[in-house]
Parts: sequence; structure tokens; C-alpha cells
Amino acid sequence: MGNHPIESLMKTAMESIQQIVDVNTIVGDSVETHDGSVIIPISRVSCGFAAGGSEFAPPEDHKENANAGGSPPALPFGGGAGAGVSVQPVGFLVVGNGTIRLLPVDSNVVVDRLIDTVPDLLDRLTGMFQKKKKTTTDEIILARD
Repeated sequence: MGNHPIESLMKTAMESIQQIVDVNTIVGDSVETHDGSVIIPISRVSCGFAAGGSEFAPPEDHKENANAGGSPPALPFGGGAGAGVSVQPVGFLVVGNGTIRLLPVDSNVVVDRLIDTVPDLLDRLTGMFQKKKKTTTDEIILARD
């Protein structure tokens, strides 16, 4: 099936998609803030592609020439290709102060924020209980002396 016209249609469309969508579309260029944190935008990329075509029967006068020993003419071809690309922001990856956080962009930001703060909250509560336990132990030791 050598150089069929549909192949060139598909190749052109795929090359165009490749030019639009690269790794910098998904993971954007980083931005450094004044405090040294680095912010990296993250996106979701979806793409669709379709191509199709049809070869038409030769006109009646060309059929007679093919039967007379002549080579049959190339069949007329009609076709098309199309593609669509959708880029949706997902969030921002924030790297700094010894932590890495994902700040989402979607509507569930409040829930994600709560989930992100649970480990910090647990650490603080544990620290408070350990301080209280240590203070009570120190008071007992001082009371004995």
C-alpha cells in the first residue's frame, strides 16, 4: 500500500499534534520565588485523532481504456483528518523549605488542603502531649527534691 494519500493525511495531523503537545505542556516551566521556593505548573493533556477517506470508482470512459490493454488510472481519492487537544490545569507543585506540596486547582481544594494538613496537625498534637508529659515528670522530680 505504498504512498497512499491517507498516509500523508495521518502523518501531517500527527506531526501537528506532536508540535502542540510536548513535555512542557504537561509539566510547565518552573518559577522560582523570592524565598527560594520553586513552583511547577502541572496540567492534564487529552488528545483525539481521526482520519478517513474513500477511493471513488473511475469514470466509465477510463474503464474501457483499461480493458483495451492500457494501465488502469489511479482511483480518485477524497479524505480528511482532524485532531483535537485539551489542556486542563491540575495544580502546582511547590518545592521549598524542605517540603514538596501539590496545590490542586480543581473544586476539591478544601478537602485536599485538609488532607495535606493532617500530618502537621498530628505532629503538633504529639509534640504538645510530649511537652505536657515532660513538664509533669519535671514537676514530680522537683517536688521530691
